[in-house]
Amino acid sequence: MEQQGGAEVLSQEDALNRTGPVWLRRFAGPVLSVLMLCLALWALYRLAGEVSYHQVGEYMHRLRRGRIGQAIVLTALGYAVMPLYDLFALNSIGRSLPKPRVALISFISYAFSNTLGMAMLVSGSIRYRFYIQAGLSTLDVAKVVLFCTISFWLGLCAITGVTLLLVPIPLGLPLAHWHLLLGIVLCLIPLLWLAGGVLFRRPIKLWRWEVRLPPLSVGLRQVFVGALDWGLAAAVLYALMPDSLALHFGSFLAIFALGQIAGLISHVPGGLGVFEAVMLAGFGATGNQALSAPILGALAAYRGVYYLLPLCAATVAVVIREARGLRQAALLTPWFNGILPPFFAGLTLVSGAVLLFSGATAVLPGRLELLSDLLPLPVMEISHFLNSVIGMSLLILARGLQRRLDAAYWLTLVLLLAGAVASLLKGIDYEEAGLLVLLAIALAPAHRLFYRRASLFDITFSFGWLLACATVLGCTVWLVFFSYQHVEYRNDLWWQFSFYHGNAPRALRALVGATGVAFLFALTTLIRSARSRPTLPDDAELARAMPLIKHYHSAQAHLALMSDKSLLFDPDGQAFIMYGIEGRSWVAMGDPVGRNDRARQELVWTFRERCERGGGWPVFYQVNPDDLDLYLEVGMSLLKIGEEARVRLEQFNLDGKSKKVLRNTVNKLARDGVRLEIVPQEQVPALLPQLKPISDAWLREKRVREKGFSLGAFDERYLSRTPMAVVWQNDKMVAFANMLLTESMEEASVDLMRYLPDAPPGLMDYLFVELMQWSKAQGYRWFNLGMAPLSGLQSRRQAPLWNRFGALIFGRGERFYNFQGLHRYKDKFDPEWEPRYLAAPGGIALPVVLTNVASLISGGLSGVVRR
Repeated sequence: MEQQGGAEVLSQEDALNRTGPVWLRRFAGPVLSVLMLCLALWALYRLAGEVSYHQVGEYMHRLRRGRIGQAIVLTALGYAVMPLYDLFALNSIGRSLPKPRVALISFISYAFSNTLGMAMLVSGSIRYRFYIQAGLSTLDVAKVVLFCTISFWLGLCAITGVTLLLVPIPLGLPLAHWHLLLGIVLCLIPLLWLAGGVLFRRPIKLWRWEVRLPPLSVGLRQVFVGALDWGLAAAVLYALMPDSLALHFGSFLAIFALGQIAGLISHVPGGLGVFEAVMLAGFGATGNQALSAPILGALAAYRGVYYLLPLCAATVAVVIREARGLRQAALLTPWFNGILPPFFAGLTLVSGAVLLFSGATAVLPGRLELLSDLLPLPVMEISHFLNSVIGMSLLILARGLQRRLDAAYWLTLVLLLAGAVASLLKGIDYEEAGLLVLLAIALAPAHRLFYRRASLFDITFSFGWLLACATVLGCTVWLVFFSYQHVEYRNDLWWQFSFYHGNAPRALRALVGATGVAFLFALTTLIRSARSRPTLPDDAELARAMPLIKHYHSAQAHLALMSDKSLLFDPDGQAFIMYGIEGRSWVAMGDPVGRNDRARQELVWTFRERCERGGGWPVFYQVNPDDLDLYLEVGMSLLKIGEEARVRLEQFNLDGKSKKVLRNTVNKLARDGVRLEIVPQEQVPALLPQLKPISDAWLREKRVREKGFSLGAFDERYLSRTPMAVVWQNDKMVAFANMLLTESMEEASVDLMRYLPDAPPGLMDYLFVELMQWSKAQGYRWFNLGMAPLSGLQSRRQAPLWNRFGALIFGRGERFYNFQGLHRYKDKFDPEWEPRYLAAPGGIALPVVLTNVASLISGGLSGVVRR
C-alpha cells in the first residue's frame, strides 16, 4: 500500500494508538506529563513570584473590547484555516466529501485536541468516529490523520525556523545567543521533506512498509497550511499582549512558536503551565512585576479566547449533531452508545475542574460589589464552599458516568444544576453557570445510556483517572497559594468572613472542603467489604446455573458443569459468567450465559471491575459476533481466533454426490452391526464404569492427557449431568460421546468423544451423522461441531498483524496441530462457519493473554508444549 503525505498505516489501531509499548503509554506517559506540569508550575511560581492574582485579574479586566474582539476574529480565522488540513489530506488520497461536513469535523477535532492535548490521539479518534460515518475506510482515516499531523508539525517547524533566521532577536533575551542554530535545524526539517518528494519518486522500503513521500506540490500545501495556522494563532495572543512589551510581531512569533513546541512535547493538556513558563522566560519577564502581570493576564485571556470559546462551541455542535441523530433514530448504534458516555464523563471532569479553579480564585470586584447589595454574607460564603465541594464530587462522578452508572447520572444532573446556582450566588459567575446548565441540558435526554444499577463505591479508578483527579486537585492547591501568596497566613484566617477582605479565607475553606470530599470517598471505598476470592462451584451453584444453561441458545454453556471454572452470577441470578484464572488473565469461557440481555450486559461490567480489583486482565474466550457490542462497550479489543462449524439440521441429509462417502460409511458400519444408543442422563452414572476403559485406551493410543476449560474431561460428576451417546458393535461398546442439549431446541452438540483403538474405520463419521439425524428428528435447529482454531484469518498485507500470523500458523503449522485437517474434516458435513473472537486488553498484554488461555485449556504450561 502506498500513500502520499505520510507512511503506510496498516490499521486504525496501528495508526492512532501505536505510540510505544503499552506500559509506556499507560503509565510513563501520564506520569511524565504530570511531572512536566509540576515543573512548569514551579517555574511559573519562581518567574512570577512577585505577581499577585489581583494584578493579573486587573489587566484582564482593563483589556479593551476592541482588542478582545480582534482576538476573537483572529481565532475565527484560525479555525477557518484548519479545515484545509483535512481537505488537502482527502484530496491527496483521492477522496471527496462536502466541504461543510469536513469543516465541522475539523473544527470539532481541533477544538478538543487543542484544549486536551495529545493531538494525534484525541483529534485522530474524533476524526475516526465522524469520517467512518461519512463512508471512509479505516485506512483512509489513518491516512488523513497522518497527513494532518505531519502538516501540523511541518508548518510549526517552518514558521519558527524562518522567524529565528530572519527576524532580529533582542540581545537581552535568552534566545539571542542560539537562535540561528535552532533556526537552521528547524528549517531543515520541512526542506528535507520537500526535497525527499522531489528526489524519491518511487516508494522507499522501510522494513515491511513502503513509504511514498508526497510530490512537491502536496508538500508545499502541507507547509503552507501549517504555517498559516500557527501564524494566526500567534496573532491572537499578540493582539492581547500589553503595549509595554514593545516587541514587533516577528520576534514575538519566534518566542510564541518555541513555547508551543515545548508545550506540545510535554504532552500536558494544552501545554498548560509549560507554554506560560516559556513565554515569561522568553520575554525576559523574570523578576519584572510590571511586565509579568500583564503577560500572565494576556495569556489567561488567550486561553479563554483561543481554547475555551472554541471548545464550548464544539461541545454545542456535538450535542446538536447527536440530538438530531436521536430524533432521526439514525445513531442508535453501538458506536453512538459507546461514544457518548465517555464524552459526557470528560465534560463532567472538565466542569468539576472549572468549579475547583473558580473556588481557588477571587471574585471580580465589580461583581462582588453588586453581590454585597443583593445577598447576605452567609449565603455567599456557603455557596463558595459548596461550589468547590460540588466540583470535587463531579470529578468522582465522572468516573461513574464513564462506567454508565444510573446513580452517577442522577447525581451529576443534580450537582450540575446545584453548581450553576452556587456559581451565581458566590460571585455572579454566569460563565460557569452557563457551562454547567448547558451540560445538564445535553445530559438530560441520555438517561438510557446509563443503565447500570451498581453502587458508586464499587467502581474502580484506573491509574490514569486517579492521576487526573490528583492533578486537578494539585493545580487547585497551587492556584490558591499563587493567588494569595501576598496574604500572610494566620490561624484566625480560617474564621474571617467578609465580602471585600475574605477571598483568601474563602479559598482556603473551599480547598479543605474539596479535599475532604476526596478523602471521605477514598476512605469509604477502602473500607468496603472485602471481595471473596474466586472458588470453584459447589453443587448448589451448579444447580442454580442449570436452568440458565438449559434455556441458553448455545450448548457450549454446559461446560460450566465441568466444575473447573468459577461462576459469577448477577444479583438476580438471571445470568452468569464461567471463568478461570491463569497468571494475570481472568478468562471467561464464552459469552455470559442467560436470556436477560440487561443482566448479561451488567455482568460484563462487573467482571471487568472484579478483574481490576484483583489486578487482572479481563478476557472473554470464544465469543459470538452477536455479542461483540458487550465487549467494545467496556473498551476491550477484539481478536478473531477461528470459526465455529454449525450444521443447519433442517437442510442436513445424505443425498447427493457430495455425501457419497459419508453415506457409504454409515451403510457399511450398519451392516457390520454398528448401532447408536442415546442413554438418558439418569442412567449415565451406572454406565460410567464401562466407559472408563474406552476413555483410558483412547488417551493411551493418542498419547495425550486430559484437557480442560473449553474442553471436557472424563469426570464422573460432569458426565453424570448430560445424556450419553453410546456406539455398539454387536454387544460391545466401542465409542461414546456426552451430549450437550438445550431445552430451547436451538442447538445440540457433543463434547467428550472417545473410542477404542480397534474400532472400525469411519466410526467418528458414523457417530456424527447419526447424532445429527437423531437431533433433527427431535426438532433441534442446529448441530454444533465446535471451533476450528485460526480458520478464516486473512493474510493480506492490510490485515492486522495477528490475522497474518494466525493465517501463517493455520497454513504451515501442521507440525504442531492439525489446523487444516480439523477444518477439512468438519467441512465435509457442509456446516455454516461463524467467526469466534477473543475479547481482551490489546497491546503488549496480548501475547501473555494468549499464553494464559492456552495454559488453561492444556492444564498448565507444560501441556502447551506437549500433548
